[in-house]
Amino acid sequence: MNNKKLFDTLYKDFLSTENLANISSDKTYEEMTLMLDSYEENKELYIPENIVYDYYKGDFETFLKAVREVDESWADIYKPTDRIYCGFCGGRVVSFCMIEDMGMYEEDGITYKVGGPGCVGTIPEFRKKGIGLKMIDKATVILKELGYDISYVHYTGVAPWYSKLGYKTVLKWNKEGKWESVRG
Repeated sequence: MNNKKLFDTLYKDFLSTENLANISSDKTYEEMTLMLDSYEENKELYIPENIVYDYYKGDFETFLKAVREVDESWADIYKPTDRIYCGFCGGRVVSFCMIEDMGMYEEDGITYKVGGPGCVGTIPEFRKKGIGLKMIDKATVILKELGYDISYVHYTGVAPWYSKLGYKTVLKWNKEGKWESVRG
């Protein structure tokens, strides 16, 4: 698959100077994919006691409080109409992500439906317990059940974390707009 073409189709002009000017970090970010045809829930992942996973159905402002605990700027990205999937402890949002529809991608006469988890976070006091990873595992299963062919992770700095579920880095880039394609 032509990973740069896939990236450009999903995120047209993302690597433009204007877009990259808003990125403060000098680190390298990664784009990752996972083909969903054979993906199955990872039953080996530990789920801490009292954690349940489901779509968010509550008050949007209450949800945004959890988002702000992770990244204040993400509160402007999330919208009430997003498909929001969460890990809950006692009814409280402790981990969250969007399940995004990224559109269609065509290559060599084959059309792929592309979606993925976005703006993934776990509030600080619940980190390092496997809650977020299991949430992404379940969100990936949901994408497959919804008929997506490719799960795509955009703009991540935690590629080793996603790779635990089988996601592969396909492109690396930095704020100068320099990119390299990675063969998995």
